[in-house]
Amino acid sequence: MTASPAGGAPALPGLMLNKAHYPVTTLGPGTRAGIWTQGCTIGCAGCVSKDTWPADPATSVDIDALLGWLASLPEPLDGITVSGGEPFQQPRALAALLHGVDAWRAGQPRPVDVLVYSGYSLSRLRRDHPHILGKCDAVVTGPYVERLNRPGLRWRGSANQRVTVLTELGRTRYPAANESAAGPPSMQVSVEGGRIWFIGLPGPGDMDRLDDRLRSAGINTGEVSWRS
Repeated sequence: MTASPAGGAPALPGLMLNKAHYPVTTLGPGTRAGIWTQGCTIGCAGCVSKDTWPADPATSVDIDALLGWLASLPEPLDGITVSGGEPFQQPRALAALLHGVDAWRAGQPRPVDVLVYSGYSLSRLRRDHPHILGKCDAVVTGPYVERLNRPGLRWRGSANQRVTVLTELGRTRYPAANESAAGPPSMQVSVEGGRIWFIGLPGPGDMDRLDDRLRSAGINTGEVSWRS
């Protein structure tokens, strides 16, 4: 445990952060804030977010700053989604973040749910991080398996992954979450700092088809996360 410079409360650990974005409407129900952690050693084949794999201390942000960003967001806010990277590879920082979120959302005028994605199994998380699960309303667990990516998976990248609800709010927000959903998966597009961000869970071949369509329109995507 690290003491604060003033000798008071322990300093909060920094969180290696890839991106924070609002609004997010494709990773959980309603209008959400999205937080993507930086660093993952699981390395699932076919992952579309390979840019989040390297652990980079230079991306570390203060938990208080991240909580301040959340508090500054306009209403409505229905939920917070934490993905990665692998959030549970930064357990102290993730615990500090969710503890702060839990305190903040208690004062909100409407329920705000917390959904966390992990490539680890639920049994491992229950064994190693039960205190963190206690701050989540739902988790999506299991590694991404490219051959099990298929249309109709609501909030999951591949069919082996499972949505587990952990609270009453989770049961309200994620009913029948592991059943197939009608229609194609939705994707968001965000342009920031000269970069194009695609937010969501693409279906089989979606990103390559998107790349081909952009190239046919004269847009060269250059370096992309799903091929980095």
